[in-house]
Amino acid sequence: MRIENIDFGERPVFLAPMEDVTDIGFRMLCKRFGASMVYTEFVSAEALVRSVNSTVRKLTIADEERPVGIQIYGRDVPQMVEAAQIVEQEAHPDVIDLNFGCPVKKVAGKGAGAGMLQNIPLLLDITREVVKAVKTPVTVKTRLGWNQQQLVITTLAEQLQDCGIKALTIHGRTRSQMYTGEADWTLIGEVKNNPRINIPIIGNGDITTPEETKAAFDRYGVDAVMIGRATFGCPWIFKDIRGYLDNPGDSVECRATLSLDDKIDILEEQLRINIERIDEYRGILHTRRHLANSPIFKGIPNFRQTRIAMLRAEKADELLEILENCRQTLKQNIQ
Repeated sequence: MRIENIDFGERPVFLAPMEDVTDIGFRMLCKRFGASMVYTEFVSAEALVRSVNSTVRKLTIADEERPVGIQIYGRDVPQMVEAAQIVEQEAHPDVIDLNFGCPVKKVAGKGAGAGMLQNIPLLLDITREVVKAVKTPVTVKTRLGWNQQQLVITTLAEQLQDCGIKALTIHGRTRSQMYTGEADWTLIGEVKNNPRINIPIIGNGDITTPEETKAAFDRYGVDAVMIGRATFGCPWIFKDIRGYLDNPGDSVECRATLSLDDKIDILEEQLRINIERIDEYRGILHTRRHLANSPIFKGIPNFRQTRIAMLRAEKADELLEILENCRQTLKQNIQ
């Protein structure tokens, strides 16, 4: 699969852009463990044009994480164009992604993100003008439609392709579903199998295991799979998936190469990277969300109190101590 001159190889797996999740430390680890491309947290075009510091900081990327996409959102054509130009000039990402899929009220309720699905002409105007304004490949991430009565994706995909985008990511839900129910991949497959579509189609929604990833490729023919919530506190998921896709006949035991110690070491490294690359306060804010949601801690009895302590930690030493206590508890449970 290719996006312009970027060759991702066979069956690439991407890290989804997620607010307060895909910070630089997490992206670097996901890339190390096999993510074919990673994305920043989404960036408000309005805030970027106004040079809001917290937004500008999101443009910081490292060479080690490339190829990397920066995703922007907004509802105003001139602002989206200017924001895309700022992103291109300041960060030099490999891809600029337009967010027409975020369902949360503070975004979609104001007409941006998935809210754009209620104003397709404006959505297309934004896309067309951004494509013309930058040299970086422009891609789009969106949903099936606003609700079940407005499943527009099959027509919209062709329209977006005509605007000049280089790839399209489709989340298999409507905006009204938010993140409830099951993702419907049938329409994603329909878009991919449309003979008029010649850009890569990336499928997203409810992929949590190597087996589900392979099934998505096999059943729907997508060019790539994008994974979101299943990565929380689990950057090594890409290693597991890559191992299965490349060697599907191997048993789980053959593919499992990371020990409990390895995984906790990785989470500690994520904390250190974020503190170094951001600062201690914000680095801890980002990392503790991952720790509190990591699947490796499910074996700890009465983990709720430990989780609360993780989410309240304000110092690196405090968070590292909690992690070490978790390590010892889990080891005792294994014995």
